[in-house]
Amino acid sequence: MSTRGSDRGHTAGVVYVHSSPSAVCPHVEWAISGALGIRTELRWTAQPAAPGQLRAECNWTGEPGTGARLVTALRAWPMLRFEVTEDPSPGEDGQRFCHAPGLGLWRACTSANGDIVVSEDQLRTLAANAKGPEAFAHRVDQLLGAAWDDALEPFRRAGDGAPVTWLHRVG
Repeated sequence: MSTRGSDRGHTAGVVYVHSSPSAVCPHVEWAISGALGIRTELRWTAQPAAPGQLRAECNWTGEPGTGARLVTALRAWPMLRFEVTEDPSPGEDGQRFCHAPGLGLWRACTSANGDIVVSEDQLRTLAANAKGPEAFAHRVDQLLGAAWDDALEPFRRAGDGAPVTWLHRVG
């Protein structure tokens, strides 16, 4: 069985850079370019939720696993606030990655409509190890990325209506 990218199918997703210092923006474009294998120029706009910071977003297409490559490239700058989504594809779950300064990286599988998917094993482990209802609720919040949603939501709302760039992975 071949493992070439052209045999793995295609998927799509979005990179949301919610906030970046202006000096880091060219590095972000370089990192995304490297992960996608194409030259990337994002349309940066002011981030009202963080004066002096910029934001950008781009849609991408590529083979499954491209979302993880994008995240690996963007993690080089811990001051970035970003999200990367990857749509489900045949034989592959969708994924959502969130990064916020002070919280680091969070990842979860997603369903076709974008909901976070918590696996049977995760639920069994949670039920077996939770020491009371508060601990159970706290762990559910962790699985669902509640802290990242809380940290990123003001930046998401501030970006409503911002321009989007379309990118396609080569190969």
